[in-house]
Amino acid sequence: MGRFAKYYEESVHLTLPPEEVFNFIDDHAKFSEHMNKPSLMLGKGKMEVVFDDSHGRAVGSHIRLTGNAFGIKIYLDEMITRYEPPLVKIWETVGDLQLLVIGRYEMGFEIKPMENGSHLRVFIDYDPPKNFVILEKLFGKIYAKWCVRQMLKSLPQ
Repeated sequence: MGRFAKYYEESVHLTLPPEEVFNFIDDHAKFSEHMNKPSLMLGKGKMEVVFDDSHGRAVGSHIRLTGNAFGIKIYLDEMITRYEPPLVKIWETVGDLQLLVIGRYEMGFEIKPMENGSHLRVFIDYDPPKNFVILEKLFGKIYAKWCVRQMLKSLPQ
């Protein structure tokens, strides 16, 4: 077991070369687009994504998300911890955060070249939130699965 209490991942085979997959996923605005739209998973809330000068494309780069879920203000700061184009990108929450269903997390993707394209694995390791442990017990895995699947769904086919 890693640093976090919970884990979820999914993989998919794509007919695109690793560089093309990485370039799409490396654009956090596209890859996390599902957070910018009101959704049932966020109680009709949505998040605004703010990038630093590196736009999430370097180790140490920050991506901040603010918004609301179920009428409660939520915010987090993600920092890129591993950046190895065109194969790996990993980020994790840092500093103060306010989340409802999951707590601190590490998220990322790994791309493996294959004969006819790429194998993409998207994952999230997470802890329960400090203030809303009951919500994590009820919805944590559902939210983690939704988040990973939304990212996979955003990919070009």
